[in-house]
Parts: sequence; structure tokens; C-alpha cells
Amino acid sequence: VQLQASGGGLVQAGGSLRLSCAASARTFRTYAGAWFRQAPGKEREFVARIGWSGISTYNVDSVKGRFTISVDNAKNTLYLQMNSLKVEDTAVYYCAAGNRWSSLIREYDYWGQGTQVTVSS
Repeated sequence: VQLQASGGGLVQAGGSLRLSCAASARTFRTYAGAWFRQAPGKEREFVARIGWSGISTYNVDSVKGRFTISVDNAKNTLYLQMNSLKVEDTAVYYCAAGNRWSSLIREYDYWGQGTQVTVSS
């Protein structure tokens, strides 16, 4: 299982970014994909998860209404569309795959390398 995150960058508050996570075909034999983020000096935190069928999704409250997680099975790619970005969204964003429907880091066995998102005021 391999995951490769991309799409981060510098954006002004209120702007948008779309993160992508290219996955190997074996990734889709796991149960769910997810995005986590880690801000400087803080612990890694859950952002959103999705079943690989794309039917079930869940977002943490702080991003509801602003972030959308999706999957394109034909392209083996996981996405995180981020709108109305805030300065506090600044973090390294990681994609992950696991075999449980969970928000817990320990339930995800496979991780991408992370992509930096910086939101300026």
C-alpha cells in the first residue's frame, strides 16, 4: 500500500485548495481513507474520513461546511477540497488508509508523506 499526498501550498484566508492523495490499487482493499493534519507544536489530529465506496463520510466539527473529502476509484485518488480556509487550518496534511471506520490515528496503518498547507491572514 502506497500513498502520495500533494496539492498543498500558500493561500490567503478565505481561499481554497484541493489536496490529492494518489494511492496504490492495494489501498482500496483497506476499509477507509482519511485526512489528518498536524500544526506546528501540536499533535496530529483527525480531519475527515471516507469509506472507499464513497458512500460514507465524516468530518470533524471544525471543518464541517468548509472541507469535503471524496474519492475517485477510477483514478485511485483520495481528495480533500478545502474552502473558506482559515489561518488556523495551517498544518501539514497527511492522507492515510486503514481497516476500521475510525478517527483514531492508531487505526490507520498506511500513511502518505504529508503536504504543507499555509494560510496567511
